[in-house]
Amino acid sequence: MKKLKFEVPNSLPLDEAKQRVEALLTYWGKKYGVQSSWSGHAATMSGKAMGVSIDGGLEVQATRIAGEASDPGLLLRGQAQKYLTKKFGEYLDPSRSIDDLLKSEQ
Repeated sequence: MKKLKFEVPNSLPLDEAKQRVEALLTYWGKKYGVQSSWSGHAATMSGKAMGVSIDGGLEVQATRIAGEASDPGLLLRGQAQKYLTKKFGEYLDPSRSIDDLLKSEQ
């Protein structure tokens, strides 16, 4: 099965970036039922969001968040890329606090 690869820049300290990505995965868990588990700075995800199966992983690194997930197919690939880039961008934005992010997702 093909994989959808994604990479988002990170300018935050590693531990803060991980904390923010954890918050994003928690949000996806509450909203879509996507399950995640962590091992160090790497996470795996699985579930279904908006009818699309998700099976993938990511790693929080000093300068980027990199990962791959199951490819939703040609018709949804662009939308999935845009959504991932947007959500990671929001959560890794240093001008927004984690508390603000959590409040905006409720």
